[in-house]
Amino acid sequence: MELFSLELLTAWAHQFGYGLVFLGILLENAGIPLPGETIVLLGGWLAGSGELDFWGVFCCAVAGASIGDNCGYWLGRWGGMNVLLRLAQIFRLPEQEVLKARDRFGQNADRAVFLGRFITFLRIFAGPLAGMVGMPYQRFVFFNIAGAITWGGIMVTLSYTAGKFVPLTTLAQYTLQFGMLALLVALTWFALPWLKRSVSQNL
Repeated sequence: MELFSLELLTAWAHQFGYGLVFLGILLENAGIPLPGETIVLLGGWLAGSGELDFWGVFCCAVAGASIGDNCGYWLGRWGGMNVLLRLAQIFRLPEQEVLKARDRFGQNADRAVFLGRFITFLRIFAGPLAGMVGMPYQRFVFFNIAGAITWGGIMVTLSYTAGKFVPLTTLAQYTLQFGMLALLVALTWFALPWLKRSVSQNL
């Protein structure tokens, strides 16, 4: 995220405080690739230093995540599938495989919405994908809010506590590495059935 260096985000956090936490998380969860994880860590870090209030940062993170994911859900519900199929055509992906991937996500939408907050990039796309596969809205709201509370609580508490002993740059780096590792595991699990089919067809 070279466009959003830690120095720049820190300056914005000092200037806008809770507003940056709320708006940054909202936009990321709506589908815009912003460094939401780093923004939450910054909020918790500033709470630990006494500049912001812990509960204020937590509430802003949860509200931004919940509302942002709702925006992403409805964007996916109202036209996301058409966009996905057009992208598949551009990259020459078979429509049948895209539909199978959609169905596989749909079968695991609950877990994807809840756990996706801890996975780099999936946090951006979980809401739109849930809407795209037609996940019932009531179920989406439940897992969306539950995931937002769990993720927000862990992230803010982590930076609030560990930020007093670990430099912010190190904390952000470790958190990003964890998110990338989780993404790799999720992609491997998701692609496993396709890989098995490819291997069996070639034997």
